[in-house]
Amino acid sequence: MAEAIWPRGGWGRAFQYVQHRLRRLPGTPEQIARGVFAGTFTIFTPFFGLHFVVAALLAKVMRGSILAALLSTFLGNPLTYVPIAIISIQTGHFLLGTSPRGEVDESIFAKFGGAAGDLWHNIIAMFTPAQAHWGDLRIFYNDVFFPWMVGGVVPGLICALTCYYLSVSVIRAYQKRRASRLRAKMEKLSRQAEAERG
Repeated sequence: MAEAIWPRGGWGRAFQYVQHRLRRLPGTPEQIARGVFAGTFTIFTPFFGLHFVVAALLAKVMRGSILAALLSTFLGNPLTYVPIAIISIQTGHFLLGTSPRGEVDESIFAKFGGAAGDLWHNIIAMFTPAQAHWGDLRIFYNDVFFPWMVGGVVPGLICALTCYYLSVSVIRAYQKRRASRLRAKMEKLSRQAEAERG
């Protein structure tokens, strides 16, 4: 549980690992960057538990690297999801012309809890004579899920486009440097082989 919130090497090391893996992926810088775009955009959606699926589908549609999309979803973590949720929900309410019940940052956890409680109660109600309750699920949909889905598009696009352009330049520079190192190594091996033959 603790490692889910704070990895053993810290989030900086986890970010460096993902960055290292992204640079070594096969494909053109543009393909990899389109995958990064898909994964980054996905973390601004409220489809928890489906982020890998959504990122992979989006990358496939965009003809980007699916592996890059999956790796990029790790930008979403327990430290970033709270600000992402607050920004997305407030943007969604602004775009929809609605307002949430209570302060977004204070009530979001209560609304998640209420929706989970209703969901659990309704599952049990299918097998017992108990009545299903939809009130907290309706509040969650109106105040959290739908505004998040609508409002996540704007910050998601901004963040995804930023990551796309940064990724293209970084990956292109890395691939060129790697190719030149491989060429130099091959030339050195070729010279050694010629010297041994001579």
